[in-house]
Amino acid sequence: MTTTGDEFDETAAGDDNLADTLADLDEELAESRAAALRATLDDYDLDEDDAAVLAGLVAGEDGIEYLPALPVVAIVGRPNVGKSALVNRILGRREAVVEDTPGVTRDRVTYKAEWMDRRFTLVDTGGWEPDARGIDRSVAAQAEVAIDLSDVVLFVVDAMVGATSTDEHVVKLLRKSGKTIFLVANKIDDARQEPEAAALWNLGLGQPHPVSAIHGRGVADLLDEIMKVLPDVSAVAKHEIGGPRRVAILGRPNVGKSSLLNKAAGEERVVVNDLAGTTRDPVDEIVEIGGRLWTFVDTAGIRRRVHLQQGADFYASLRTSAALEKAEVAVVVLDVSQPLSEQDVRIIDLVLESGRALVLAFNKWDLLATPELENQDRRRYLEREIEQDLAHVSWAPRVNISARTGRHLEKLVPALETALTSWDQRIPTGKFNAFLAELVAEHPHPLRGGKQPRILFGTQAATRPPTFVLFTTGFLDAGYRRFIQRRLRELFGFEGTPIVLNMRVRERRQR
Repeated sequence: MTTTGDEFDETAAGDDNLADTLADLDEELAESRAAALRATLDDYDLDEDDAAVLAGLVAGEDGIEYLPALPVVAIVGRPNVGKSALVNRILGRREAVVEDTPGVTRDRVTYKAEWMDRRFTLVDTGGWEPDARGIDRSVAAQAEVAIDLSDVVLFVVDAMVGATSTDEHVVKLLRKSGKTIFLVANKIDDARQEPEAAALWNLGLGQPHPVSAIHGRGVADLLDEIMKVLPDVSAVAKHEIGGPRRVAILGRPNVGKSSLLNKAAGEERVVVNDLAGTTRDPVDEIVEIGGRLWTFVDTAGIRRRVHLQQGADFYASLRTSAALEKAEVAVVVLDVSQPLSEQDVRIIDLVLESGRALVLAFNKWDLLATPELENQDRRRYLEREIEQDLAHVSWAPRVNISARTGRHLEKLVPALETALTSWDQRIPTGKFNAFLAELVAEHPHPLRGGKQPRILFGTQAATRPPTFVLFTTGFLDAGYRRFIQRRLRELFGFEGTPIVLNMRVRERRQR
């Protein structure tokens, strides 16, 4: 009988042989074994992305291989100036949707691009407008986040229309960012129209670069200039460890996020009120806990989707998502006096989707510390709710606190340090492939349609969060992938961080 993926989750846990084998394995032997496995990939059809993953591996001082963070180029401007058309021209293919209607692009969309053998990340954004309302406001906010998380910004202006008041607003935003700016004068289709671009000197951003995104005129020259200033490794794609680590405090309204920040800061830094939704904007504060400095970011409570259609709560939730993107670890605050809700689970899933480290803070624990019978019942129900609703994040550190009294607040520090250490953790390629070889030998993938997928080679392509790439001969069942992730946690820790497991299914090259 063939074992299903879900059944496999339950039948293959608890072996200690793999851990003992990895502990005894000589590092030099592990690396030579990994090199041999890597050589076998030459017999398979690999695409450009595969080659980038394998060739882009860089050995750090500790001998561990990793992928450098690609530099980021963001394209911004007001609606309908040709940003997406420029994206398509740089990529050399039609990826971004282009239509002669303002507002087609809404989200921040990233693409992998290459010019003169240099790879970089290209970010397309929606049109930026001041005083926008509704969904246009959210589009503009996404463009502002793109500027913050970029190394170089291309500011696209319709040269045939000239600089507008909206363009001047964007210029003010760009100057505050301190980024390297390229002023792109688009829709210059021939030499006779180039004087139109000269008028854009008035924006004060230096020389305009005349291009025609539709016809490709001037785009190559623009890319050559960008390559001269684009860094080899992004300064923003991965947050630096140098300063205080950034901690986003998340949760639904009125669970005690602001009280937690105030108690950590030792002062009334933010307004606290029984009225849910008091906080609107993310509030940054450097606090000292356990002898270490941290940058805590109090955010607005995330409500159910039905409440996000209009008003200040809509914008507050949007800014909360942006604050999470800039953070390194998220503390999700849960109110133990109330049953865990679908909102709580959705907020945790939002953190998982963002790839941030995770700590669960069960607040208002002082209410359960009293000996009343109803509190004892609530405590028992809470444990059951955690087992049922939070089983998918059982690896996240849990801290029981009282933000109002400051009880056990110091326990946040080891939990945060554990999560961040796991978030930054790397496994050497040799040790990872030894882990895979022993795992597959003990518990091979179940047969599917008479065939058994094989894992050819694996590597950790990135950290923050730990991201692994598996080259396989077939698609691995979801249950088997979960099994690999669970065994990774058992052997290497990874407590407090999501693990990303990507597959690249490849066929043997025809001879």
